Amino acid sequence: MSKTVYLNISEITEVHHKEVQLKDVADVYCDDSAVLNKCNALRIKTIHSDRNKRYIESTLDVIKKLVEMDPAISVNNVGKVDYIIDYHRPKSPNWVWQWIKTIFVCVICYCGAAFAIMTFNNDVSVADVFKEIYKIIMREESNGFTIMEVSYSIGLAVGIVGFFNHFAKIKINTDPTPLEVEMRLYEDNISKTLIQNEGRKESDIDAS
Repeated sequence: MSKTVYLNISEITEVHHKEVQLKDVADVYCDDSAVLNKCNALRIKTIHSDRNKRYIESTLDVIKKLVEMDPAISVNNVGKVDYIIDYHRPKSPNWVWQWIKTIFVCVICYCGAAFAIMTFNNDVSVADVFKEIYKIIMREESNGFTIMEVSYSIGLAVGIVGFFNHFAKIKINTDPTPLEVEMRLYEDNISKTLIQNEGRKESDIDAS
């Protein structure tokens, strides 16, 4: 009697052990719990290298291993055709180094954003505009530190928080932030490029 196994492999999965089982990279479903346990425990790859590396694999190879394990299995793939195993050597977290990198990135982002805002303000002469508006409304010269500059500074901060949709760990709504969207797009492009490059190796259309 044929036993249907539904296979959903993620496009990229990070692993920290060399013996990679099917459950590490995929969601598997089968009505038969015994078959399900056997499928989850199936070893699909053994990593021999000790360095961090990404491996491009094919779902067809996984299906072949499943059928070899149990010829009565009928596999229904609902996930990716090609997938990536991202191997990282197991190591204890270095919290000091992590904090150093975090602080460094925060400083760079803060200085870069401040420089971009200042150069924009100078390019469009925001200070001069504020002085002219203040002079027209108040009938006196601005000293450079008025309600307009204060309101602009507060509005700029509120606008940034609203645009990026979160402050610290607090999110304004459930929508993903622009940064999260860009990071997911970047990850998707990296995965697709790796898979496409693997398929183009040693061919005339290989761009590398």
